[in-house]
Amino acid sequence: MLLDRQTLEVVALAAAGVAVLSFGLAVALLVRFTRLSRAHRDLTGGDNDATFVEAVTRQHRESQALRTEVGRLRDDLSAARADLSDALRHVAVVRYDAFGDMGGRLSFSAAMLDDAGDGLVLTSINGRSETRTYAKGVKAGESDHSLSPEELQAIGYATRNAVQPREVLEPTPQRRGRFSRR
Repeated sequence: MLLDRQTLEVVALAAAGVAVLSFGLAVALLVRFTRLSRAHRDLTGGDNDATFVEAVTRQHRESQALRTEVGRLRDDLSAARADLSDALRHVAVVRYDAFGDMGGRLSFSAAMLDDAGDGLVLTSINGRSETRTYAKGVKAGESDHSLSPEELQAIGYATRNAVQPREVLEPTPQRRGRFSRR
């Protein structure tokens, strides 16, 4: 019994429709499988023999190690900040003429303080025939010893309680060497 031509056309069209639908489904599944495969490769780090559970366990272990390392680094940073606050990092120098007959501002007071205002002030007084140097301890910007106005000024500059002016250098006379033309 032969099927008529019209029935064969309908069956052929239905088969072609099913084939196109199957092809579209196969492409969609291929795209989905490729994405899943890429995600699995990313999760396992390229180890195709690892299972999902093994990959998640390894990732968890690595994230715990990173958390431990970050905690250790935070502790180290806190210790470094504490050490830095104790460092003598606020420094100011005040130069002056200690004696009226001396020029060139050869005397100075230098304050070296930490963040709490603790440290010391060094003063060097230069005269014609001698130089004297003094060191005085400073606690919270104050000293047990009497401080000169220049030492107080240096402490003020170091603690940023006063603004230090830009130092204007006096022009030095040109000296002529023995080979220079006169």
